[in-house]
Amino acid sequence: MLFDSTLRRDLARSFGATVVVILTIVLTIMLIRTLGMAAGGKAAPQDVVLLLGYTALAHLPTVLALSMFVAIMGTLGRMYRDSEMAIWFASGVSLSRFIRPVLRTTWPVLLVVMLLSLLVWPWVNERSAALKDQFDRRSNLSRVTPGQFESSADGNRVFFIERHSPDGTYGRNVFIYGRLKDTESVTTSRTGRVEVEEDNRYLRLGDGQRNEVDRKSTEKTLSRFEQYSVIVGDRLASPTDDLPPKARSTMVLLSKPTPEHRGELAWRLGLILAAANMVLLGIGLATMNPRRASNWNLMFALLTFFVYFNLISLSRAWVSNGKMGMGEVLLLTHGTALLLALYLMWRQDTMRRRPRRVAAAAIRWAGLR
Repeated sequence: MLFDSTLRRDLARSFGATVVVILTIVLTIMLIRTLGMAAGGKAAPQDVVLLLGYTALAHLPTVLALSMFVAIMGTLGRMYRDSEMAIWFASGVSLSRFIRPVLRTTWPVLLVVMLLSLLVWPWVNERSAALKDQFDRRSNLSRVTPGQFESSADGNRVFFIERHSPDGTYGRNVFIYGRLKDTESVTTSRTGRVEVEEDNRYLRLGDGQRNEVDRKSTEKTLSRFEQYSVIVGDRLASPTDDLPPKARSTMVLLSKPTPEHRGELAWRLGLILAAANMVLLGIGLATMNPRRASNWNLMFALLTFFVYFNLISLSRAWVSNGKMGMGEVLLLTHGTALLLALYLMWRQDTMRRRPRRVAAAAIRWAGLR
C-alpha cells in the first residue's frame, strides 16, 4: 500500500541520518572522557580505543531508542507541516493506523535494543571492569615512565626509575620514597626487578640503601642492603564474586534474585519496554498545527524522553534499596507511559471526528425542519 511504503521509506531514511548524528556526538564526548581518564592515570593509554568501543556498545541501546524516537517525531512532523497528514486523515486514516507501518520499520531496532540490553550490556561492563582492574593491579614499576616521578596506586610511595626493560619487570637506578603512618623512608638501589609470589607482586631491589626517619622522635636510620623486597601489587586477578550487578549476565541475575540483581533486571527490562513505548509516544507527540509559526513539540518530546529514561535509572535504585518490587516498578513506570501514548492517539482521533459528528448532527437537524 502506498501509505505504508511511503511512511516506512521516509522513516528509515530519517532514522539512519539521526543515528549517525547522535552516535557521532556520543562518541566524541566519550572519547574526550576516555582520554581524560588516560591522562589522569586511571586507564592505560593503549586501551583507549578498546574502552571507547566498550563505552559505545554500552550506550548503543539508549542511542538507538533516542534516534528512533527523534526519527518518528521528525518524519510525522514533516508530514504535518506539508499537510500530508491532513490528506491521510481526510481519506479516513486515523492516527492509530500509523502504528502498524511504524512498528514494521522499527521492530528490528527494538530487537537489537533487547539483545544489547540483555546480552551485550553485561559483557561490555565485565570487559571494562577487567581492563580497569588489570590496570589498577599492575605492577607499580610498570606505572613509572623512565625519567619521571610517579606515585603508586595507594599514593603512599613515589617511584623514579632511570630506565627499565620493555616489559616493565626490570629497572636500573631505582628511587622509592615511602610514607607509612609515622615513618618516612627513602630507598635507592642500582637494580630492581618484579617477581610474582603467591598472587602478589614484589619489587626485588639489589645493591642499595634505605634512609628511614621517625617523624615523632626524629630518629634516623641508615641501612645498606644487597637485596630488599617491597610489595608493589595485590592479587593478580579479581574474584568473580566482586563483579558489580551490571557486569553479571542476565541468567546469573535471574538465578540469584537479590535486591541489587532485581534492580539491575528492572533497568535492563526497562530499556526494552521504554524503547517500545517511545515508538507509540512518538506517534502521539508528533501532532502539530502547521499554521503555527513555531513548534515546541520536539523540545517537549525530548524532555519527555530524558524524564522517562531518568525514571528508569531511579527505578533501579528503588528496587535495589527494597523500596519497591520489580513488578511494581515496571508496571508503574512503563504502564503509565503506555497509557499516556494510547491516550494521546485516542485524543487526537476523537478531536478530528468531533467536527464530523457535529456537522452530521446539524444536517440531520436541518433536514427534520
